[in-house]
This record gives sequence, C-alpha cells and structure tokens, in this order.
Amino acid sequence: MGSVEARSPVRAALIGSGRMGSLHGQSLAWRIPGARLVAVADPVPGAAEQLAASLGADRAYTEPGQVLADPEVDAVVIAAPARFHADLVVAAAAAGKGVFCEKPMALTLADADRAIDAARAAGVVLQVGFNRRFAPDWVAARALLDAGRLGTPRLLRSVTRDPGGFDPSRVPPDTIFNETLIHDFDALRFLNPGAEAVQVYATADALVEPGWRDRGLLDTAVVVVRFDNGATGVAEACFEAAYGYDVRGEVFGSGGMATIGDGRRTGTVFSGAAGRLVQTARSDQELLGDAYVAELAAFVDAVRAGTPAPVGGEDARAALAIALAAAESVRAGRPVRIEEVAT
Repeated sequence: MGSVEARSPVRAALIGSGRMGSLHGQSLAWRIPGARLVAVADPVPGAAEQLAASLGADRAYTEPGQVLADPEVDAVVIAAPARFHADLVVAAAAAGKGVFCEKPMALTLADADRAIDAARAAGVVLQVGFNRRFAPDWVAARALLDAGRLGTPRLLRSVTRDPGGFDPSRVPPDTIFNETLIHDFDALRFLNPGAEAVQVYATADALVEPGWRDRGLLDTAVVVVRFDNGATGVAEACFEAAYGYDVRGEVFGSGGMATIGDGRRTGTVFSGAAGRLVQTARSDQELLGDAYVAELAAFVDAVRAGTPAPVGGEDARAALAIALAAAESVRAGRPVRIEEVAT
C-alpha cells in the first residue's frame, strides 16, 4: 500500500470493541485530526454496532474479514484478544491495509516472523502498541540518552504494577510475561538503544491469587535481562497494587541517571490535617492516556506518509523473545539465553 494523500484523513477501522478497542476508537474518532473512524468489527452480537454508533463510524461488522474486504478502509487497528493478533496482522497486510496491532503482536516467534514478513511483502505500515515510547517522561529520558548526557547505559529498570481486580479464570498462562512485562521488556530496549538482550533470568509466583498457582497463573515476577553491551536491566510486575496503576523506569549510565514516572495522576499534592496526599492513577488509560493517543497519531502519520512506523514488528519480536525466555527461565529454574528460544 502506498501512502495516503497527506490532505486526506486515514480511513481507519477497529477490530475489537473491548476496553482497549473502545479507547483506540475514541482516539481515532475524536482526538486525531488526520484519522477518521469508518468501521468497527467485533463478533460479539451487538458490540460493533453499539460502539460504531457511539463514535459516529459508518459501518459495523461481525467479522474481521468484512473490514479487510472494505475498499473504504485504509488501515486497521487490532485490539482483539492476543491469540488472534498474528493471523489478523497477516490478513490485514495481505489486504493492503496499514496495521496497528496491540501488544503482543504474536505469541510465538514463528508467528511474529509471519506477521513481519507479510507486512514487508505487502509494503504496508506495521506498528505495535508499545505506548511507553510515546509517554513524555519516557521520551525525555530517551532524548537524554540520544544526546549522550547519560553516557553508556549500565543499569536499567522498568516496573509495572496493575491495580488488581482481575478475574484469574480469564488470565492465560504466561500472561505476566507475554502481555504485561512485554511492555517493560520493550522499555528496557528503548532505554538501551542499539543493544539486544542475550540472557534472561526470571522468578515468578502466584502471590495475589495463590490458589491458582497449580493452574499456571503467575501474578508477581522479577526478570533480570543481560544485554550484549554489558548493561543489565531489571523488569518487575505484579497484578495488584493497592494504591493504583504504577509504571516507572530508570536508566543509570556512565554520565548520569534518569528516573521516569511516579504513578501520580496529577502533579497536585494536597497537605491537610491528615498529612500529605497525592492522587495516583487507577488505570493504565488514566496514567498513559496521552501516550495512547500519541502512538496512534504516529501510526496515522506513517500511513499518510508511507514511512516506517516508529515501533515496528521487529521491536515486537525482540520483546517477545525476552518474554518467552523469561517464561522458560521460570520453568527451568535457571538463566536462559535468547538464542535458546529464538532457534
């Protein structure tokens, strides 16, 4: 697919109308001038119709294939369950649509390669939803790195703590690595530009839902990632934080250190008789709302210009390789080299 005429909005369709799909749909419909939401697809009866009507989209479909066959659609935003991502990316690319896919792009490296190859063969934009790369504090830290002010990275850290309230019966095995920590693995790569992971050691347990341990649900994890430039990164995640959604990072280099995020919803601190109170975010959409919009805006710009996406399929594959190595490390009880899962 060539570039979309710069003066024309990108006609986008949404595949999946759940929590993330609804957020992306709102951004496409209301927040990104260069885009227009024209269609929504979801197999749940009535779901696509309801979201399409609320956002002013022209059409609602029950099958993704109907969207991909629609000549009035330039690009698709995939927010379906993760197990469908790779096949949808391949099908969308074959249909000549630009593709934005929520993370993870795939659950196996073979499927990641299929998705990358399909997009490359079709000449379409492929972007993956690693939103931290678009959050102002993470962007500022990367700018310090690119300017050389932090020197050579030595120690890296990325943290994700969800606010809890999840249904353990709906959480597939390895979710903490493939769908939660995968953000942190990409963040570590983002904070260590040009370097790649070579070895992973992970520990994990079921501390939030101990009764689900025997069924493979791990909800608390720490992962140590060794990079080929000698730097070491630590990623940690937990599915329950009593105080709200918490995302933070740190990069310590030969020239200095940058810390990222503090979980605050605003910069306001209230001091009263009960002490000092800060407002922390209760969800990812609250804390990273601007980043979710910015990543879609960057995708729309890439589709209009016919240029590569700022975070593409290769980035998704690299983060997935770390996630797979982390899961294997927990099972094996030892460090795992990336080459063990990549071959």
